[in-house]
Amino acid sequence: MTRDDRSTGSRERILAAAAAMLAEDVTARLTVRAVAARAGVSTGSLRFHFPTQRALQDAVLARIYDHMFPDDPIHDRSLPARDRLVNCLRQVLAPAGVGEQAREAWGRAYQMFIAPEPTEEVRAAYLALERQGWRRIEYWLTVLADEGALPREDHARRVRFLLTVLQGLSVERALPAEDSILKSETETLYTAVDCVLNAPTA
Repeated sequence: MTRDDRSTGSRERILAAAAAMLAEDVTARLTVRAVAARAGVSTGSLRFHFPTQRALQDAVLARIYDHMFPDDPIHDRSLPARDRLVNCLRQVLAPAGVGEQAREAWGRAYQMFIAPEPTEEVRAAYLALERQGWRRIEYWLTVLADEGALPREDHARRVRFLLTVLQGLSVERALPAEDSILKSETETLYTAVDCVLNAPTA
């Protein structure tokens, strides 16, 4: 086995270990020590392949979402970045449905997360769901950053903004509407995406 083969093998073990940790607990923090121990490699080896925790997280997210969503619209380079990101955000909204279906979905969310006392169990369940959405949007922004459509930086502000827009739109789907929801929703999504893609760096 060559040195390159060993290097590739340890990189794969690290990614597999980190993905397994997230599969077991979606809220897990991918610390260097924990991932290295799980992968059976030294922290130095992990740092060689992934110099920063951010680099590790981005690689793991790419691995997970490329496997889960091989036809993810974010990879359709025949479209501009803004159209691809809007299409991705639409995927998040689609399962909520509109009208009665959206009202039922929000009714379930209310019963699970708003009506009960905010116990640690309720909080943990909600945060796990939120983290899944966060990671998916973060992955899309990382793909666009790799292409040069966004700066390479922590996307936390952008992710939080897009999650807030999506929550608002999903509530709007459950409320009585005068105009076409599809038209107003599309305009809002494009406005939000344009803000994200054109925002000055802090």
